[in-house]
Amino acid sequence: MYRQGDVLIVPVAEGAVPSGTDRLPQQPRDALGRLVLALGEVTGHAHAVVGPGTLARETGPFGASWLHLPDGGRVVHEEHAAIPLPKGWYRVVRQREYVPGAVRVVAD
Repeated sequence: MYRQGDVLIVPVAEGAVPSGTDRLPQQPRDALGRLVLALGEVTGHAHAVVGPGTLARETGPFGASWLHLPDGGRVVHEEHAAIPLPKGWYRVVRQREYVPGAVRVVAD
């Protein structure tokens, strides 16, 4: 597993990737050509992946994201060291927090 700030990246064996993942909405790359895993609402900084690949997101605020890196890549952020990722599939999970009466995605 890999963690950068409030983003957890879990390797998934290709055979364990849920069917239908290829039909989920593909996330576009940002202006810098990165796949953005999470954007900081306060700072504007992004946890993003550099390298060839695709990022698909399930719907809803707690939906999982599925990252496929056919050649590997790097997770980058303006305030963290880069993390190299080997080629393969990953489930991307945003950290959640409890506030009285609700659960929400952590705001960065």
